[in-house]
Amino acid sequence: MSSAPAPRIAIIGAGPGGLTCARILQRHGIAVTVHDREDGPTARNQGGTLDLHEDNGQIALREAGLLDDFFRLARPEGQEMRHLHPGGDLLFHHVPEEDERLKPEIDRGALRDLLLNSLEPGTVRWGHALRAVEGPAAGPRRLCFTDGTVLEADLVIGADGAWSRVRRALSDAVPEYTGVSFLEAWFQDVDDQHPEIAAFVGQGSAAAADGERGLFAQRNSGDHIRVYAIQRVPEDWLAAAGLAPQDTEGIRALLLERFGHWSPLFRRTLTDNDGRYVDRPIHALPVPHVWEHQPTVTLLGDAAHLMPPLGVGVNLAMLDACELALAVARHATIAEAVRAYESTMLPRSAEMQRLLDHGADELLSADLPDFVQDGDAPAAA
Repeated sequence: MSSAPAPRIAIIGAGPGGLTCARILQRHGIAVTVHDREDGPTARNQGGTLDLHEDNGQIALREAGLLDDFFRLARPEGQEMRHLHPGGDLLFHHVPEEDERLKPEIDRGALRDLLLNSLEPGTVRWGHALRAVEGPAAGPRRLCFTDGTVLEADLVIGADGAWSRVRRALSDAVPEYTGVSFLEAWFQDVDDQHPEIAAFVGQGSAAAADGERGLFAQRNSGDHIRVYAIQRVPEDWLAAAGLAPQDTEGIRALLLERFGHWSPLFRRTLTDNDGRYVDRPIHALPVPHVWEHQPTVTLLGDAAHLMPPLGVGVNLAMLDACELALAVARHATIAEAVRAYESTMLPRSAEMQRLLDHGADELLSADLPDFVQDGDAPAAA
């Protein structure tokens, strides 16, 4: 950056994208604050596990100086993958090599802690729920928070996810329901309490689909497994069936009916869960999602290009964050940095949006994924 007064940079959202951006900015000596609506880092469970790819997420961690720390926390064995027929036959089984680092798994909470602990103390301002971004496009911008706090910034970075408040300063687009919904179930202490399901999932993931329904099960650290029943249903499918999210027994009965022709083990994987279910309807932004450039506000990750959950969301968010932070570090002005960043990010995300448009339907396809080659480890379950 030039010798002009240091820009005031505010990131909204303390997820992987926002924290990665803050970390790389600080590594380049650039001051930044991160504002998050949650009351603190332990306010809620951060979700399941994810894989960080060597061609995007890992690139960002390298620029953040955290790649070695990531590999110490990651689970390369989590790259194991099984695809099965709903009747139980094993169609494909990938067992990773011992040194395979293409896309090792890490729990979302562990990744967030890694990034949080790398930041300067006080970087994240918890309990800051954004209400609106105001002020002229040329800046400075006013950040108006729900508690009445108003702050000024020369650059506002929206890393605040699917229902981004920052996005409203740039675009009228809102996420739309894809027609596919995930129903999440948890299994705890799986090796002792659910040994058959633990053996079925292995150290990584197991998946099956019949064209209308799908199942995806994935091992997390700490002897946990998360399972997702995937269905093409109306967004209000539970209410339409006369059920509430907390009606665990009623939901189990409905799943047993809808997955009645699947193997007994699959049905137990859907219904022997510990505790209640979580309904997660899948939304996506219009394709492509673009906006008229403003020199003082930009977006990254799901705020910019929410897509179906096909393994690219966090990876793209972290790559966005890396490229934006480096653009700020390498350009004389914030306006030049934002334009340079968006000139790369927007075409890339538009292309990926087009590739994954209606991609949630692929999760229900009875066909094997494209990457599965003929003859790769067919066997009987």
